Amino acid sequence: MSEHDVESETVDPLMALVADNPPQTPLELREMLDAFSLALNVNLPDIESIDDVLIESFEGQDLTVDIHRPQGDGPFPILVYLHGGGWILGTPKTHRKLAFRFAEAGFIVFNVHYRLAPEHPFPAAYDDCVSALKWVRDNAATYGGDVGRIAVGGDSAGGNLTAAIAASDDEDLIKCILLLYPALDFANMDESLGALPGSDVNMMSLMVDSYIGHDIDGLIADPRVSPIHSATQLPPAHIMCGEADALIEDCRKLAGLLADAGVAHETAFYDNMPHGFAQLEDFFPEARQSIDAMIGYLRKTLG
Repeated sequence: MSEHDVESETVDPLMALVADNPPQTPLELREMLDAFSLALNVNLPDIESIDDVLIESFEGQDLTVDIHRPQGDGPFPILVYLHGGGWILGTPKTHRKLAFRFAEAGFIVFNVHYRLAPEHPFPAAYDDCVSALKWVRDNAATYGGDVGRIAVGGDSAGGNLTAAIAASDDEDLIKCILLLYPALDFANMDESLGALPGSDVNMMSLMVDSYIGHDIDGLIADPRVSPIHSATQLPPAHIMCGEADALIEDCRKLAGLLADAGVAHETAFYDNMPHGFAQLEDFFPEARQSIDAMIGYLRKTLG
């Protein structure tokens, strides 16, 4: 477990932005946070990227992948990355710098652009991530990837999708997973973040309603939606989260379930860090510390 001393009052720039101008709809939230995230992706490492490679065409939004290739000769160990954004926002471009950090360390990264709600509610994102994993299995070698060394990782909603597809990986393609402050249990999500200051808007409700609102009673305990229910089927895992993140309880619960089941895992919980901090290199030194810890885990697990 990692613990880092920071000032007792940590300012979360993402929440401060949203609180200053609370969005009223999922699309308003998407526009606001995508713009903020894109602004973070500056001073990128020198990485070759092949963008917007088509996996499958759909009406409204195609399933594509950005491929970030390390310097040097392959074959490279593979990281399939599933971006966060509450199932309603985010793209490989909003998470480009984070993905580039893994490519900089020698992993070929397949950064997946899955379909978003509310236009494409569950199971679109889940199905897309399953399809993307199979596409990587069949095509990664063309780009220098070693399909015998595949990891999957994701943050927040991407962590949810990572755990969900890893638990259903009947081919044992996935050797390990990275779970960055993952949302693991939809039964807890409506209460995990209250209304924004000065507003009646609840961000979690926006996300939950957009993704599974069409059948919330039927889906809330489905392991494809709440992968905490399939924890014993997960491969080895690195679970990281900030102590100031409401999702820390999901992470602790998962770690306990994995321990009880004898599933290899490690945790890295960071004092006072808010949700999404791994992308905030300019705000928190813990961001790079957490990335370095994940890179170390991938190296020792994938070989």
